[in-house]
Amino acid sequence: MRYFVGKVKNKMRDELLAIIEKNSRIDLKELAIILGVEEIDVVNELAALESEGIICGYHTLINWEKTDVEKVTALIEVRLTLQRGQGFDTIADRIKKYPEVRSVYLISGGYDLMVILEEKTLRQVATFVSDKLSTLDQVLSTATHFVLKKYKDHGTNMSEDPDEREMITP
Repeated sequence: MRYFVGKVKNKMRDELLAIIEKNSRIDLKELAIILGVEEIDVVNELAALESEGIICGYHTLINWEKTDVEKVTALIEVRLTLQRGQGFDTIADRIKKYPEVRSVYLISGGYDLMVILEEKTLRQVATFVSDKLSTLDQVLSTATHFVLKKYKDHGTNMSEDPDEREMITP
């Protein structure tokens, strides 16, 4: 990997990551051309980034509102009381194991964790909060918010009609 050395390697890695974050399906040949390196170098660098845990997975962003699948997205703020010898990581590790949980974040402010989940109905979300989340010893309180509409998700415009976009000027 002659190109990927020192500061050049870090700059190239940053460029590579920025490109695949926006489009993980980009052709490897095209990626090599954009970065000015050989295709084998891109393949090796991607493998290294995966083995180092920098690239954690490849996901597809789906606009579920355009399908027949019913989904409810809930953002649940969780306030915790920590027990001796246990930090936020311990309870977050426990919460993230529930299959309905999409994301768990340590946050600042009045709450400690943000738990994001998707279910088919409001009742399923309520059942998760009351039967699973609230029963954990460390959980003091929760506040559940429901996503009513997604306008932008992971940097992608989710609006119904792209022609309705308003021009934003600096």
